[in-house]
Amino acid sequence: MTERRRSFDRSMAMLARARRSIPGASQTLSKGADMFVEGAYPAFLQRGQGCRVWDLDGSEYIDYILGLASITLGYAYPSVTEAVARQLAEGSIFSLPHPLEVEVAERLIEIIPCAEQARFLKTGSEANAAAVRIARASTGRDMLVYCGYHGWQDFYAVTTPRSKGIPKGTGDLIVPFTYNDLPSLETALDAHRGRVAAVIMEAVLLDAPAPGFLAGVQRAAHEHGALLIFDEIVSGFRWAMGGAQEYFGVVPDLATFGKGMANGLPLATVVGRIELMREFEDVFVSSTFGGDALALAAARATIDEYRRRPVIARLWEAGRRFQEGFTRAVVRTGTPAECIGFPVHPKIVFRHAKDDTNRALMSLFLQETARRGVIFHFAGFNISFSHSDADVDESLEACEAALKSCGESLADGRVNERLEGRPYGEVFKRS
Repeated sequence: MTERRRSFDRSMAMLARARRSIPGASQTLSKGADMFVEGAYPAFLQRGQGCRVWDLDGSEYIDYILGLASITLGYAYPSVTEAVARQLAEGSIFSLPHPLEVEVAERLIEIIPCAEQARFLKTGSEANAAAVRIARASTGRDMLVYCGYHGWQDFYAVTTPRSKGIPKGTGDLIVPFTYNDLPSLETALDAHRGRVAAVIMEAVLLDAPAPGFLAGVQRAAHEHGALLIFDEIVSGFRWAMGGAQEYFGVVPDLATFGKGMANGLPLATVVGRIELMREFEDVFVSSTFGGDALALAAARATIDEYRRRPVIARLWEAGRRFQEGFTRAVVRTGTPAECIGFPVHPKIVFRHAKDDTNRALMSLFLQETARRGVIFHFAGFNISFSHSDADVDESLEACEAALKSCGESLADGRVNERLEGRPYGEVFKRS
């Protein structure tokens, strides 16, 4: 892929405007300009088609961020766009429930192993908050044991450095355990014996679950009278249609899905066993936009497309092609980098001895791939059904050139000097 200088004049002008009118200049922490290489990276995107996006300055990119994993089929995917347009002509929010609420719930019950009923919300954070409330109502307990990332609501945000504004004492009701470490879970459960309402976790992270780990989590939770909640906001419709629970064969009591379920339209759901889901009839969880017919139309079309076409198989195939090609590029350039994780949701990391150097190298990599028309996120990236073999191969050419630049900068000790923008920042270290 040809390197060329790209103008970010319009992006940077819009960023200056945004900082005057929007706190943080973004609605989503992970999309903020400081999460990339500010000054040498697009700060705003204008449109998308398939796996490609265009920024405010008219530059085209192959996108591996994909709306923070919410785009699984592709941008402006025809069958989804057509379904939304048809529904838009009839309305989006009504004064009574819409039949799409029933139709999409029925489809989810058919494809998600733990789903006997479904309740819709708009975001993953909302869905996780609702699932936790249901678990607490069902068990009559307050404590949570968690592993992974679960959104911005109080019960999880209190565990992060961004805990300002959360009532004191909230953090006393949640304790962590370590992925692939059953003894750490047992320790947490024993320390709060008889008080734990639920173990909530991302069933799969960058590492594969060790043999028996997920089943061991389920067993330990149930032995302590706690429910098991799988946060499948990312893993759903990516590892498998029914998420990690389908892929790994361990069925939780409750689960949350979002992101790829509606190919980027805002929709999330809590699903689970019927006797638990019926707690929604007494627990206060209510959302005006939970029954948004546009997002539900997108979800129905997305699910139907997954059933008609080999979407999941393609995500795995394209992801493997990328990872294998990236490994060959690392060998050829001799750069201390690696593409880790599952093919459907991998991550590029640098392996220098110094963390600051790794951050600078990743920043340089982001800068150099963007210059060649490919965008990534430092925290991990994603594959869509619209990424063709040609798109992946074009991306790998950009990656190899960027890796070569990183290697040269290490050799001459000028990593930071080659950066034309500020190194990326981090929202916080996730547990």
